[in-house]
Amino acid sequence: MKRRGFLGGALALGATPAAARPVMAEHNTPLPMLSPPITDGRGRNLTLSDFRGRTVLLNIWATWCAPCRDEMPTLDRLQAKLGGPEFHVLALSIDRGGFDTVRAFYSDIGIQHLALYASDQLRAMMALGVVGLPTTLLVSAEGREVARKVGPADWDSPAVISQIKHVISKG
Repeated sequence: MKRRGFLGGALALGATPAAARPVMAEHNTPLPMLSPPITDGRGRNLTLSDFRGRTVLLNIWATWCAPCRDEMPTLDRLQAKLGGPEFHVLALSIDRGGFDTVRAFYSDIGIQHLALYASDQLRAMMALGVVGLPTTLLVSAEGREVARKVGPADWDSPAVISQIKHVISKG
């Protein structure tokens, strides 16, 4: 057998259809998390422990990040579809312009279902191990990181919704 044919066959056997791959890489064991100080749109000081009891999709983003801007409507639709007592999208802005910048952005693109959250850029990136934007963490109801994705995604896609529902059902 020619090497090219063998390698092609071996790669084909190892390939997984895109629809079968999870959007977020899940960890074998949920990881403990640190929390940066978070401020909500009403000025309350929060930490991730304030969200215990429900699964959280924590998206670290900024208005100056083009891929972040592009994915925000999908996060808004995800919150509209799944948001409630068991699940919450926490879109954590690390903009230096603060809430005025985020409010204007939300208004410009029609965000209706995402609450306002902000944190200091350096503290958030260090606490959450962020190396690029956007970074999204799936956090269990117990407050542990179960999955992570660096880069944008279609957060309201059937694959993401299925993955999130699976994590919610586990606990």
